[in-house]
Amino acid sequence: MPIFMMFGKYTTEAMQGISPGRTEKAVRLIKANGGKVVSMYAVMGKHDLVFTLDFPDSESAFATSVALNQLTGITFTTSPVVEVEMFDRLIAKAKEI
Repeated sequence: MPIFMMFGKYTTEAMQGISPGRTEKAVRLIKANGGKVVSMYAVMGKHDLVFTLDFPDSESAFATSVALNQLTGITFTTSPVVEVEMFDRLIAKAKEI
């Protein structure tokens, strides 16, 4: 399944709702949309949260991103990723065109 990175930014309102229970609801929502949590981190800086998630397809990932925003009030940016080895092969192909 494709891997997606989700970068979350708290709103003031979303900060007030931080709890283990809300995290559990978020994980259940991810699973209900066919996803698997690879990692979830709280970070400091431009983003507040960084999730690595495995989804069956882009549609499931993007639908989950919207649903997480509705559930938590956290704004997510969702990006598909490729492993560096695949990226290198893609770049090599592009140079051949």
